[in-house]
Amino acid sequence: MLTPLDIHNKDFKRSLRGYNEDEVDEFLDEVVRDFETLIKENAALKAQVEELRQKVEQYRQLEDTLRNALIVAQETAEEVKAAARKEADLIIREAQAEAERRRQDAQAAVDQARAALAALERQAQEFRARIRSLLEGQIEVLKREENWRLDGPAARVGAPAGETPA
Repeated sequence: MLTPLDIHNKDFKRSLRGYNEDEVDEFLDEVVRDFETLIKENAALKAQVEELRQKVEQYRQLEDTLRNALIVAQETAEEVKAAARKEADLIIREAQAEAERRRQDAQAAVDQARAALAALERQAQEFRARIRSLLEGQIEVLKREENWRLDGPAARVGAPAGETPA
């Protein structure tokens, strides 16, 4: 590749009908200046390309990091959902078990109340039977006393004491 120094040091042979030497030198100086500018621009562009390449690499690394973070976040979200489902299922099972226990307790209380009611009804029947028996016994006693009074000394109404009606 040509350098500005190569262009500057280039010597052309002289010929009889050659170009004007000053114009050629002036043109070569202009070519050297433009060539130096292009070399500087090329170097700047290469530096810029390298800088951009590094940035692209950083962005790729950032993209990989973000992708991995997203994957981890998705996995974590799935794990949280699964844990929440398990906890919800556990809460539901516990609530169902508690409801069943309460239902059984209520059923036991109803059964106990029915048994107590049946016992009270038996006691009431027994009490009625005793009262009936007692009242029937008292009626019998009253009947006997009534008969005794009708047959006995008190039954003689209007008769003087010690006399018996005829």
